Amino acid sequence: MSDVRNHVIDMALASRVSQGTAARLADVALAANDAVRADRLLEKAGSAAATRARRRWYDGDMTGAIAELTAAGLLRQARRLQGELQVFQGWTPTLNPVPGYKPQHRTVLHVLTNSLPHTGSGYAQRSHSILEAQSQLGWTVHAVTRLGYPVQVGKLVSKNEDEVGGVTYHRLLPARLPAGFDERLQAQAETVLQLAQKLRPAVLHTTTPFVNGIVTRAVAEALGIPWVYEVRGQLVDTWASTRSETAKSSQRYKLFTECEAAVTQSTALVVTLGEAMKQQILKTGGVRRDVLICPNAVGGNFLEEPMDASAARELLGLRRDGVCVGSVSSLVAYEGLDVLIRAVAVLAVDHPHLHCLIVGDGVAAPALRQLARELRVDSRVIFTGRVPREQAHLYHQALDVFVVPRNSLEVTRTVTPLKPVEAMAAARPVVASNLPALHEIVEDSVTGKLVEAENVDALAVALSDLTEDNGRRLTSAAIAMGTAGRKRVLMERTWARNARAIVDAYGNLTLVH
Repeated sequence: MSDVRNHVIDMALASRVSQGTAARLADVALAANDAVRADRLLEKAGSAAATRARRRWYDGDMTGAIAELTAAGLLRQARRLQGELQVFQGWTPTLNPVPGYKPQHRTVLHVLTNSLPHTGSGYAQRSHSILEAQSQLGWTVHAVTRLGYPVQVGKLVSKNEDEVGGVTYHRLLPARLPAGFDERLQAQAETVLQLAQKLRPAVLHTTTPFVNGIVTRAVAEALGIPWVYEVRGQLVDTWASTRSETAKSSQRYKLFTECEAAVTQSTALVVTLGEAMKQQILKTGGVRRDVLICPNAVGGNFLEEPMDASAARELLGLRRDGVCVGSVSSLVAYEGLDVLIRAVAVLAVDHPHLHCLIVGDGVAAPALRQLARELRVDSRVIFTGRVPREQAHLYHQALDVFVVPRNSLEVTRTVTPLKPVEAMAAARPVVASNLPALHEIVEDSVTGKLVEAENVDALAVALSDLTEDNGRRLTSAAIAMGTAGRKRVLMERTWARNARAIVDAYGNLTLVH
């Protein structure tokens, strides 16, 4: 799909096209994070105020985008963006206090961006695992997702509640969504407050980004109960990772960072995924209390004894022989899966039995497939696309070596991913980029290998060191790493352990509030 898009855009750049066509193609290029082509198309697009505004917004110039629309008389669009800018500048929902509110003991309401069964992301998986584990500890657990979800993501026929594994997800589905971003958050706060008065939670628990925090804070203050903010990542760094270095000096980046800091300062408890993230919060968030670390963890099928890799591949209808390296991941640029494919190409001649499995989908998938073809290893590299959630553990087990070749960016240096933890639970050695967040998960030469990020040769050497007989089987050292990794995860990284730490913290908050 990306090849077709680029071909169409390049043809337009090389020929005469109407200003309207150039503007529409510039929008397409921006959506694909191709700012260079977008700028070249804008040279042919004439005034195209709406597209030029989107170009400014893409760069994080929020005020400039609004000015562009206002000057062109596009006032409705300008007002919509102005509402979002106001939120970034410190606007918060306003709610009246609820007199005589009496919370129900050991009851929690989670305020989430999205959830199962409509979204299968790592965010949704982590949320569900925590909710399920808290329920098993005897807490009454509820969750509510953002206003308009899941209709906003294309699930047009949606219910007001979904039950998944004994967990109830409440939906906020108005007949019409308010147009402005601030208006939507105000409506969300009001409806969450109404729901909370029915469910009577003793504590509210929400996650990044800060917009969840300002809604949850307003509801908690109206009810007079504590609230918890769980920092799962810095979304502004994810945003910046798809743009040039100047993004970090943009208005959007600055305001987003300030809003995150204000939320972490105002919550009763900050929870996060790992030590690198904790240190970043303490450094930039102005938090003066301790930060509770609840790392990514495992439960369910990942606690069961894993099967042999070749047996798992046979069960899934995959090639059984040789050594299979690869990853289960969202296919986005910063995951560095191009480095993995290049490393497989380096090893191809001397390791004829080595092959690669890449499980998942994402915007980088077409480019990765094209790279495998260009390097003539497309017969060695299998792309499964998205797989059913209930089969995820089998795909981890299908790999002999799990690879996390993340690029070195602010977001990857601080955010600890879930998938390598699941791979360790499957008793697979993990080869990962030597970044602080991954160093927390993988102990070099004990549970896997750490290699320099974005270094194809270093990754190839590490993979070669874990195999023998031209890539026909794993070394005894690699097998020992897998065993050590599973032992460590079962001791330190289970959802049951995390849930106990969180509910203990809830108890302390409700006692002193």
